[in-house]
Amino acid sequence: MHVPLLIIGGGLSGLAAALRFARFLPDVLLLEKHSRVGGLNSYYYRNNRLFETGLHAITNYAPAKTKNAPLNRLLRQLKIKRSELDLHQQIQSEVRFLDRESLLFSNDFATLDKEIATKFPAVHTSFQRLLQLIREYDPFRPAPFVSARKVLQETLGDTLLVDMLLCPLMYYGSSLENDMDLGQFVIMFQAIFLEGMFRPGGTIKDLLDLLLAHYHAHGGAIRTKTPVSRIIHSGQKVHGVELTNGEEISCDYILSTIGSEETFALLDKPSPLESLPRLGFVETIFELPPEAPLPGSENRTIIFYNSAETFSYQQPQQLVDFNSGVICMPQNFQDLPPSPFKEVRTTHLASYDNWYKLKEDQASYKTAKEETALASRRVAEKIVGNFAKNIVYRDTFTPLTIERFTAKKKGAIYGNPVKVKDGDIGYDNLFLAGTDQGFLGIVGSMLSGVSIVNQHILPRL
Repeated sequence: MHVPLLIIGGGLSGLAAALRFARFLPDVLLLEKHSRVGGLNSYYYRNNRLFETGLHAITNYAPAKTKNAPLNRLLRQLKIKRSELDLHQQIQSEVRFLDRESLLFSNDFATLDKEIATKFPAVHTSFQRLLQLIREYDPFRPAPFVSARKVLQETLGDTLLVDMLLCPLMYYGSSLENDMDLGQFVIMFQAIFLEGMFRPGGTIKDLLDLLLAHYHAHGGAIRTKTPVSRIIHSGQKVHGVELTNGEEISCDYILSTIGSEETFALLDKPSPLESLPRLGFVETIFELPPEAPLPGSENRTIIFYNSAETFSYQQPQQLVDFNSGVICMPQNFQDLPPSPFKEVRTTHLASYDNWYKLKEDQASYKTAKEETALASRRVAEKIVGNFAKNIVYRDTFTPLTIERFTAKKKGAIYGNPVKVKDGDIGYDNLFLAGTDQGFLGIVGSMLSGVSIVNQHILPRL
């Protein structure tokens, strides 16, 4: 079998790349290791109910009239109408530190600007200088690492405000411990604070089904439960792939969305990129009846919190670091259709290595998950109110869960801390897209796949 383009990985980046290419040539094949597409943003069923994985909110909200916004550019590239998505904006979110300091923000940037002017008046003028820097900075041009923390500290001079601004951006997109590349910071600041968050009225399955329907309508092909064992190559040219069942598929181009190190492993070559610690997370879903009270979450879509004197964003020494995290209420988006359940979703930094030590001892692993869920619930209840007696279903994902179902090395959802911005990993006809290209969030991930197809593949065919 031969195809012009073969895409490894059926996450959102791979799906968007496949759909973009299929609009011009239908002979594209998407290979996905697992039984369904979506990667980090997928779903599963329990008790005859669908649960989403990964999706808290989609960043980069923009009104239809903002033609150059990432969301609208993406929809144009894929020929998908906004009306097909049923967009619902966040109500309001919060950054909360030590139960004393709080910054509210929404899809109206004036909310955050007013909060900083009121609560950090001494540095509000400096904050305006930071905004100017962000608007003028091109985060997509190749450039050496620049510490966002250092730039923020030099510009603002207030460590608390620096940490409060970094906290949401790190939790929603940083693969680097205690810092971000300035380019990544600019991308995430734009996505979360200047544009904002939303979600579709349906589930992540509805979004994936929409993408698949458009893809199939253009004649694209997809094979799930189809792991790749190696990429066939000679010199700097790839010729195709070999599947784990021994089947070989030849192609003119390969687009890999599974990660840089994971791609080099298929080439049977060590990664030339610098080796840095990978960040893991645990997430717990608490399902409640719709009438269950959550007084501390009223009109809050997402709460990013830190309860320690110093904000630490790094791999913890213990299984989980509960000192900071994310508490998401997926029902708190504007005008969402009624749901039979209410959810609280918590996320914390976790140590893959410590969880891995429990892998062979299922009893200890199960106990650790139970204790993690209990500790996470107690932390969340201090912020949103007690809900233990109302829990009707609970599930916890560890870095091992994420690694198993997404094949992300060490369950690191944001991938390798070293990004390949142009997608070029040194091969004539093999390119990288997705998280390790440095595009983050659902819209960013999809634009990553589209951008590589546009820049490196379509012009050559």
